[in-house]
Amino acid sequence: MKIYNTLSKKKEEFVPIEEGKVRMYVCGPTVYNYIHIGNARPMIVFDTVRRYLEFIGYDVNYVSNFTDVDDKIIKKAIEEGSTAEEVSKRYIAECKKDMADMNVMPATTHPLATEEIGGMIQMISTLIEKGYAYVVSDGTVYYRTRKFADYGKLSHKNLDDLEAGHRSIKVVGDEKEDDFDFVLWKPKKDGEPYWLYFPLTRFVLGKQKRGGEPYWESPWCDGRPGWHIECSVMAKHYLGDEIDIHAGGEDLIFPHHENEIAQSEAANGVEFSKYWMHNGFLNIDNKKMSKSLGNFFTVREIGEKYDLQVLRFFMLQAHYRSPLNFSAELMEAAKNGLERIRTAASNLQFLADHAEAEAFLDGEEAKLAEAKNYVDKFKAAMEDDFNTADAISSIFELVKYANQNADGSSSKAYVQALLDELKTLCDVLGIIVETKEEMLDSDIEAMIEERQQARKNRDFARADAIRDKLLAKGIVLEDTREGVKWKKA
Repeated sequence: MKIYNTLSKKKEEFVPIEEGKVRMYVCGPTVYNYIHIGNARPMIVFDTVRRYLEFIGYDVNYVSNFTDVDDKIIKKAIEEGSTAEEVSKRYIAECKKDMADMNVMPATTHPLATEEIGGMIQMISTLIEKGYAYVVSDGTVYYRTRKFADYGKLSHKNLDDLEAGHRSIKVVGDEKEDDFDFVLWKPKKDGEPYWLYFPLTRFVLGKQKRGGEPYWESPWCDGRPGWHIECSVMAKHYLGDEIDIHAGGEDLIFPHHENEIAQSEAANGVEFSKYWMHNGFLNIDNKKMSKSLGNFFTVREIGEKYDLQVLRFFMLQAHYRSPLNFSAELMEAAKNGLERIRTAASNLQFLADHAEAEAFLDGEEAKLAEAKNYVDKFKAAMEDDFNTADAISSIFELVKYANQNADGSSSKAYVQALLDELKTLCDVLGIIVETKEEMLDSDIEAMIEERQQARKNRDFARADAIRDKLLAKGIVLEDTREGVKWKKA
């Protein structure tokens, strides 16, 4: 199996550090709002990579974090008059719901940055001891970028070249030794709430006042970590000093992933990750997604118009490293393509349920062997840097073959085997071929009434469960002043 490695800029044969096992880290979202479809692409892409690795027999330790301390989270908390913890917990829950609707499997571990502060302080201390980091008078800790000889090896950027095109703007009071040095730890602002750090644990205790910013005690100042150190520490904690695959969007290559390498390799003394995978950008109607352009869509908004399986299918129709353009027309095409596969699966299920012959008939085993050629083509596509576009083409070929070579005279064993092959390949891509059962309007109205009664009784858990059950069947609820309205996704 070959993987395109951003580090070498070429496809390489995949050889895991430990035979039969894969340690994989994927940068997760910063949780201050609903995730958008740009966030969804790496979730879907690398979930599919994980599924294929498990399909061919690897034991995958898949770690994907939630960044739950960040300026955007703090800004949201201040706007709401709540706390950063309340904001992050709320949107982690919403993110997990969207992930489930996209059939993204839960990670082996979803670490939270705020639960790893102890490890961050330890790694920063190690970097200071080794001379890779330094403290300035206000307690800020910087990474000494030029000391790390391999800096730029992932992004293929040379510091001298960057400096030639970089206009130095000296900030008053800035004690950085070099413009390219980056923050590992920064001091709190006055009036920020206090978290108590216990050096013997990785966890923190304390309380946070509303509208403020969390901070922790450290040997250098009361403050909080820089963004880059968080992922280095979480990867080390849950996967070890050396990992097989580190992945994320290509916007993270520089400076985030470059800085992760500098921190981790300087602190641990070994290569951080053998393979670096990055998905391409997502555009909307051939334009960069932006709130100012009015083309910014959350996954939740897309879910009001489409089954999110359509969004997953759409994203997998392109190679993960290619730029991807999102549009209503392309989503409709994806919806129709997914429907072709589901219709074929439904037809095969009907034939299996109503077949007269149980065992294989003459010639059917040979036909099934021919159908397995499409399975081999699927595997070949996935073995070539996870080419899901070609893998889906193989599924369509299998669908066509099944439509032409299975009918009412076929045996149950034969059509069931065809159906199992189709389901297996779709499952590797995280595509669910079973169609949702249609609900009668009267059943929907009855469940809405039950939900309203649960809300009156302040049984919000039950109300949410009913909403989720309806959503799973393709029914979207909208609470308005005029009452509850519903529509089919």
